[in-house]
Amino acid sequence: MIQKGIVYCSTGSHYRVKSDGVFYDCRIKGKFRIKGIKSTNPVAVGDRVLFDRESDGVKKTGVITEIESRQNYILRKSVNLSKQIHIIASNIDQVFLMITLKSPPTFPAFIDRFLVTAKAYEIKTVLVFNKIDLYTSQELKNMRSLKLIYEKIGYDCHEVVAKEVHSLVEIQRTMTQKVSVFSGHSGVGKSTLLNSLSPDLDLKTANVSVQHEQGQHTTTFAEMFDLEGGAKIIDTPGIKGFGVVDIHKEELSGYFVEFSVLKEKCKFNNCLHTNEPQCAVKAALEAGEIAQSRYKSYLQLLEDDTLYR
Repeated sequence: MIQKGIVYCSTGSHYRVKSDGVFYDCRIKGKFRIKGIKSTNPVAVGDRVLFDRESDGVKKTGVITEIESRQNYILRKSVNLSKQIHIIASNIDQVFLMITLKSPPTFPAFIDRFLVTAKAYEIKTVLVFNKIDLYTSQELKNMRSLKLIYEKIGYDCHEVVAKEVHSLVEIQRTMTQKVSVFSGHSGVGKSTLLNSLSPDLDLKTANVSVQHEQGQHTTTFAEMFDLEGGAKIIDTPGIKGFGVVDIHKEELSGYFVEFSVLKEKCKFNNCLHTNEPQCAVKAALEAGEIAQSRYKSYLQLLEDDTLYR
């Protein structure tokens, strides 16, 4: 019997699909693997699928027969297969990028790469600055200077302590009736925050490695959960290689929101904002209207040949 459902968990070989309030343990047919899909995982969390229900017994099973068109998705490079991608999640309303200045540090280049990716796939991004209780007064000042860069160009930003639910009220309100992804490096507090919002989730957490200032991976695959208020959240593995693929170099500046509004003022239509004369972006940079860190990130991405087709 064919019915519709949403993929809540994808381990790469098995998929937990929810349909009419019931979960089914599903697999896919071999044809998904030979359709020329470049992704290492043809079915992702958040996918709307059709599946052939096999059993109504204690163990409910099925076979996924079709994936409906995706509204959007976010991806990363496959760790072992450099020419392939791994779709982290699909059909997303918004993504919360969690940021920490230490334990572990999140660098502006990573934030900007993430924002470019989300912009390219038309997904709203909210920046969440976590662990503010751990910062010295100078570190707090540095964090707020970084936060101001993104607020000025239109991104919603929040300061939180993930383990303190009273600091998460605004985030919780923003999540109502939406599918949200929480992402960021391992150790930034994604699972802690989600446990604070919904203790019944009981997601695994781990301490940050003191020696390497890196988080230990506690989430090994993406998974969707239902929260109160009609909210759905997708918990994702900590990511190191979040990347954009398959764009043109001339398109890149359009994904930097403060660059895109200036492009039309450049002398040349195909201006890359590097060495061209009468470049409006370079003029804004020199006038202090564009942050140096953002322009540096742009140049780094411009030189990253793995992004382009």
